Amino acid sequence: MFGFTPDQQAIREAVQKICAAYDDEFWRRTDESGDFPEAFVADMAAGGWLGVALPEDVGGAGLGLTEAAIMMQAVTESGAGYSGASAIHLNIFGPMPLARFGTSEQRQQHLPRIISGEDKMCFGVTEPNSGLDTASLETKAERTSAGYRLNGRKIWTSGAQRANKILIIARTTPKDQVAKPHQGLSLFYTDLDRSKVEVRRIPKMGRKAVDSNTVFIDNLDIPADDLVGEEGKGFSYLLHGLNPERVLFAAESVGLGRIALAKAARYARERVVFGRPIGQNQGIQHPLARCWAELEAANLMAFNAAAMYDAGEDCGAQANAAKYLGAEASFNACETAILTHGGMGYAKEYDVERYFRESMIARIAPVSREMIFNFIAEKVLGLPKSY
Repeated sequence: MFGFTPDQQAIREAVQKICAAYDDEFWRRTDESGDFPEAFVADMAAGGWLGVALPEDVGGAGLGLTEAAIMMQAVTESGAGYSGASAIHLNIFGPMPLARFGTSEQRQQHLPRIISGEDKMCFGVTEPNSGLDTASLETKAERTSAGYRLNGRKIWTSGAQRANKILIIARTTPKDQVAKPHQGLSLFYTDLDRSKVEVRRIPKMGRKAVDSNTVFIDNLDIPADDLVGEEGKGFSYLLHGLNPERVLFAAESVGLGRIALAKAARYARERVVFGRPIGQNQGIQHPLARCWAELEAANLMAFNAAAMYDAGEDCGAQANAAKYLGAEASFNACETAILTHGGMGYAKEYDVERYFRESMIARIAPVSREMIFNFIAEKVLGLPKSY
């Protein structure tokens, strides 16, 4: 029988206790104003949760992906949705390349400050002209006498409005000078110098509280000591974080779907039309029941993938499938919640319209459904590569 250990259940309950202080009205305000949920993040940092998966020798908890997924799911399921989850999501596995491949000095200098929330980092990977084709990114880091000089653009960089640090990948060897396109890319963790970097917020349909940005970099000088690992191996370092991120998105999506479903079921029990609660009608019951089944199935896939990752097993197919199933189940649950509420589902006071808008995030990021299908077709089914 699948279940969590007492310690894992205690993690869920501890995170739920923090989230309980931030009610629906709080998250409605952040959605309207676009104000970053600073108090919520500060409380999570004070509890040590920003370092849940980072090593103990730098102040982290040293726990696994399973525990991180439990934590992040508790956040979305509380009603915070992706407005809450995305405010801390990057801290969970975003710094992992630094933890795994950074020097001892880099780890001791930077990771405790990330865990405490003293340093606020953003992650510069995606570019306007490359999208998911990371090997074709155009941002360049050219050698100087003191290190590197960086020029280029990044897009959909979350949290850059408030960040003072950036983990960024750039090409250090021209593409035509390497044997394979993914070679010659290097990873840096450096200061986000606003005199050399312009950050422009992207207006978007949901999760307004956590900014997404286009970042323009013009002659940003990076000290040689800010290179993470070896020059030219940045792409391989990023790969270590792909499966954990997919699992976290899956678990977060299930949490979002669950809160939408819970609100829909409550409304269906309480809303009386034609002398009976609408939840007595099978036309209302059956879609909600289907959503529950879809969410629970996605949840099992997510935590199976997490367990495989924690055991050191290859979980690429399971992590990708979990991300796809979680995103789809969440979207279906949020849509059904709106339809259950009828006209009031369109009203902000019932929150389900916010959940619906946020449910689109996991269907798009960090990888599309179609790329997931490509991966499974090739790696699991043995079909020819199609792209």
